[in-house]
Amino acid sequence: MNGLSDVRLTLHSQELATGQNNGTREAGMPSAPSGLSRWDQFWRRLHTRKALLSLTADQLKDVGLTREQAQEEGLKPFWRI
Repeated sequence: MNGLSDVRLTLHSQELATGQNNGTREAGMPSAPSGLSRWDQFWRRLHTRKALLSLTADQLKDVGLTREQAQEEGLKPFWRI
């Protein structure tokens, strides 16, 4: 494993531990700002999922997703986490 992967795994495990300690569902979603209302979160999710569907193969590789993963996430309804 390279250094970047180790850092990502460490940060992810810390985020998961924080979410378990807080007992919140949203703690597992580090990309959702905490000050947003429910409708704002739905709106943000709708637009970011649509944007995910339009990424090129190189952009998906940069994000660390496959085309299948991007389509699976991008086609989810906005109300699903």
